[in-house]
Amino acid sequence: ILIHQPSMSGLAGQATDIDIYAKEILRMRETLNEILADATGQPVEKIARDVDRDYILEPPQALNYGLVDRIIEQRLLTPVPTK
Repeated sequence: ILIHQPSMSGLAGQATDIDIYAKEILRMRETLNEILADATGQPVEKIARDVDRDYILEPPQALNYGLVDRIIEQRLLTPVPTK
């Protein structure tokens, strides 16, 4: 599982346009941090630190973190009916 802060690429334009994009992405980062904190039970401050750079979790870590509800060890495949 990978969590990270939002990013935008290909920014171009006048300085005022870039400033608007920067403010919007910072607002999105705060909103996403709050959503992750609410969903996982982690403090917003911890989420903010963790997503500052790519944060990779193995399934057991993701479970302890609160990102997943359970780990599926093996999926049963349902046969596709034929005509």
